[in-house]
Amino acid sequence: MEWYGSPFWPPDSILGFASLPGAVQGSVHGCVKTRDYVHAEHGVAERLSQSRFGRAEPSRSHPDVTPSWTSTHGLKVEALTRSSEAGQRRLLPLWSPFPSPREGDTGLAFRRPQPPSEGTLAHAAPQRLHRAGDTHSGRQVALARPAARAAAPPTRTRTPCSARCLVAGLAPAPGLTPRPQLLPPAFPQLRILEATARAGGRICSERSFGGVVELGAHWIHGPSQGNPVFQLAAKYQLLEEKDLSEENQLIETGGHVGLPSVTYTSSGVSVSHELVVEMAGLFYGLIDQTREFLHQADAPVPSVGEYLKKEISRHAAGWLEDEETRKLKLAILNSFFNVECCVSGTHSMDLVALTPFGEYTVLPGLDCTFPGGYQGLTNRIMASLPEDVIVFNKPVKTIHWNGSFREASSPGETFPVLVECEDGGRFPAHHVVVTVPLGFLKEHLDTFFEPPLPTQKAEAIRKMGFGTNNKIFLEFEEPFWEPGCRFIQVVWEDASPLHGGASELRHTWFKKLIGFFVLPAFKSAHVLCGFIAGLESEFMETLSDEEILLSLTQVLRRVTGNAALPAPRSLLRSRWHSAPYTRGSYSYVAVGSSGADVDLLAQPLPVDGAEAQLQVLFAGEATHRAFYSTTHGALLSGWREADRLIALWDPQGRLPGPRL
Repeated sequence: MEWYGSPFWPPDSILGFASLPGAVQGSVHGCVKTRDYVHAEHGVAERLSQSRFGRAEPSRSHPDVTPSWTSTHGLKVEALTRSSEAGQRRLLPLWSPFPSPREGDTGLAFRRPQPPSEGTLAHAAPQRLHRAGDTHSGRQVALARPAARAAAPPTRTRTPCSARCLVAGLAPAPGLTPRPQLLPPAFPQLRILEATARAGGRICSERSFGGVVELGAHWIHGPSQGNPVFQLAAKYQLLEEKDLSEENQLIETGGHVGLPSVTYTSSGVSVSHELVVEMAGLFYGLIDQTREFLHQADAPVPSVGEYLKKEISRHAAGWLEDEETRKLKLAILNSFFNVECCVSGTHSMDLVALTPFGEYTVLPGLDCTFPGGYQGLTNRIMASLPEDVIVFNKPVKTIHWNGSFREASSPGETFPVLVECEDGGRFPAHHVVVTVPLGFLKEHLDTFFEPPLPTQKAEAIRKMGFGTNNKIFLEFEEPFWEPGCRFIQVVWEDASPLHGGASELRHTWFKKLIGFFVLPAFKSAHVLCGFIAGLESEFMETLSDEEILLSLTQVLRRVTGNAALPAPRSLLRSRWHSAPYTRGSYSYVAVGSSGADVDLLAQPLPVDGAEAQLQVLFAGEATHRAFYSTTHGALLSGWREADRLIALWDPQGRLPGPRL
């Protein structure tokens, strides 16, 4: 990755970054399977800070990536096009407690079934606008100055420092924030308004149990040269040697979920490995088939869940085993449905649209983690910024746009955008990049923008899916599992994907748990990590630690058949739905929506013709059609919006790296 020190804006422009309140009480909020997110806002800041005004840089592209150009409000933006053959695009979870299994491993990693893709993202370039949603729990926005149409050279009476760009969201977001040597003294008003008292948002590493656990983002999915988050981590020397190896980067996992080390039933019986393998083969074979509807005009059913259940019912009709075995098979399949809910970040697969389900693109590489915690990436970015750049505890209340705002310190100057903070602070600017999490945006859609968003964009936000996934960590003094065990699957024998029924959550919430991952042993503790998605996950957030501890102790004693099993000595959990500035974990394409809604959300404002200056831009994982729900999708979306601003100032200039 290369860094460029000269700004793309004139010498007297003002660049600012602001972030909204993020994950409150970060010590307890975590995103179970909150896919590894890096703020889009960081992508914006870093990308902007590294462009070179008046100088065109050659673009480097991965040989498998085809660059194309589209026009947005008169701006040329190179679009990344990838092969979209059936089976090459699929939703990819943001986190996974363990890497995808190498040969001989049985650990479970949340990767989607994917055949090798024809192309990967172009070589990662300097950070651009980084998305503020994925890893952040706060609202995020970026503001920048209007410029001339991209078709002609910039003609401005102002110097660069007179153009204000403000990013509001959780800080820092890789890609949005520049390195210190790239932060010229000409930008004294560069600001990031962080909504909370800490940086990182949904990246939330916490020291607990004598080690580091991830309450939020956990993995780099597809750690290879096409993944900018991987490249940043490698640049900062935050990964282990094995994760940096060429061999690791070339591994094509196919996205399939690994098998559990052991599977227990609710009656305390261990299920045969052969039966689990058989049901896994059936289930993930059907998951592969769902990708085949991406390019078909008509899908047989609206949702992924309906399609899976229809096909499972057809297969079950041909089973010749006794009734007890057939019921056990359905119970195992139901457990895999729960896994899929975690992967997609949804309450039910019936909510996930079938036709666009295969649109997500999986990058090559064996998933890896940060040995010292994902927060290490956030810390390195923070360390690259001057102390006065980030303002903490500065949540944004309303973004006023399409106006004419003034401030006493700039007589005669008018700004089309005004960011109003919850504490009464007001920040006029020329351009704003919004990177708030989709969950927050859904909840505050009617009040966060003034005037309101155009009807089509608002409707796209309402239609898109945004779910909750949480982690529950249980600490034991001594392990009750066998050495080498990496994942304990729990199967409830009375459950079936074909016969779901309503029940009181207080008595059944724990049945949505997919099981427990065994974390690497700490010095004085042994820790299991359970994952749970959907309404059950949200209900769990309302319970006390004591209630959860009691319920899960009973579950473990029941499934292991050991009534004397010692209770966990402590518990730690995430609560992403309760976090006021996230309201969930990550996005998915819901029934009734499509990839076109993702693109619509990403469209800048205003949209009334090429003459209109860019005022409000949008970044974040939910705005990336191929990588929604991931850290690298967040980062890339930030870079995309930074490129829009770069094009405003230097239409002839091009920066190296992926263009989206």
